[in-house]
Amino acid sequence: MKKLMILGAGTYQVPLIRTARRMGLYTIVVSIPGDYHGFSIADKVYKMDTRDKEGILEAAKKEKIDGICTSGTDVAVRTIGYVCEKLGLCGIPYEAAGIVTDKAKMKEAFLRGGVSAAKGTKVFDVAEAKMASADLGYPVVIKPVDSSGSRGISVVRNEQEVDLAFAHAIKRSRQNYVLVERFLKGVEIGADGFVCNGKLIFLAPHGKFIYHGENITVPVGHVFPYDCSEKVEREIARQMQAAVSAAGLDHCSVNADIFVDGEQVSVIEIGGRTGATCIPELISMCYGFDFYEQMIKSALGEPVEFSDVPKVPCMAKLLLSPVSGTITNVDVKGIEMLCREGVMIDLDYPVGHHVFAMSDGTDRIGHVISATQDERKLDEIMRQVRSCIWIDGRNLEEIWNG
Repeated sequence: MKKLMILGAGTYQVPLIRTARRMGLYTIVVSIPGDYHGFSIADKVYKMDTRDKEGILEAAKKEKIDGICTSGTDVAVRTIGYVCEKLGLCGIPYEAAGIVTDKAKMKEAFLRGGVSAAKGTKVFDVAEAKMASADLGYPVVIKPVDSSGSRGISVVRNEQEVDLAFAHAIKRSRQNYVLVERFLKGVEIGADGFVCNGKLIFLAPHGKFIYHGENITVPVGHVFPYDCSEKVEREIARQMQAAVSAAGLDHCSVNADIFVDGEQVSVIEIGGRTGATCIPELISMCYGFDFYEQMIKSALGEPVEFSDVPKVPCMAKLLLSPVSGTITNVDVKGIEMLCREGVMIDLDYPVGHHVFAMSDGTDRIGHVISATQDERKLDEIMRQVRSCIWIDGRNLEEIWNG
């Protein structure tokens, strides 16, 4: 029986673990201690920090693993590259992993590789941030170089906002510097794909649903496929390949944030792993193959197969709560009735579990997936699902309505 090591045991790794078990693999899950469902479904567990590359390398040697991978998180990507390099496994190169998990290094690589991207500067303090912002011209974006899910990112419109934005970014970073970059206009979309032998062999651009709150911007869902002209589609593919080559990515799934302004395509950032927020599930539904299976096969050094022709338009949104509290009731029959109508509903937590008010995509309490491109239809389903959930005795739909 082949052994697969999966880094992370949280919401976005659970489907990967389940798929590996369904494929008959022995699953070794590594994560920091915590209330993570992945621990209960793994064959073996190591409770370690997924950034501990030396410790995880020793565990991988001990277990004689055949592959290592993750899903939906940047935190473990460098460790995966390190273990693959040391053990000769199939996966993201270690040098590339270092580039795509540091937005400042990524920006430099994009510049060298001729990728269309926003200009940006690495800064170490508020004074440098103000100088960089003035040089780039307001508005600018100030962000941590090593976070994902929109954590620590601020749009800054004048010098008076720089101090708070810098503090917000540096607080959410393990580095002593942040990135200041020019604010781009246009529509923000995503693009996920797969790289083999340095070439994008699969690419799936997709639309995004963004929640704009008073002080937060949270990606809350996606729609597949992205509707655009053939010219824009070709330019997305061209810029994505340029980004892949500039970063040195190989033998891994990729996830990118992109701005489209007319026919201008700019890559904001690219990651050496698949996206979160239901992206693997939507790819699987839209294109007719199991994306988790293909990621696992690649990690094991096995051939992968992808279809690049969309078959089923679909979309998904996260279930989020505007308030923190405890789930006090769930109308299970109501949820099951909606599922019989062809809707995929996944609740992350049982009754009695604490949930947090949304501040980023990790504060989800579940998701809803539907084979539709009608956002109004999906939103109606979302309302029905929220009406089946109570937090601290209050109905979630009523909480949303104020």
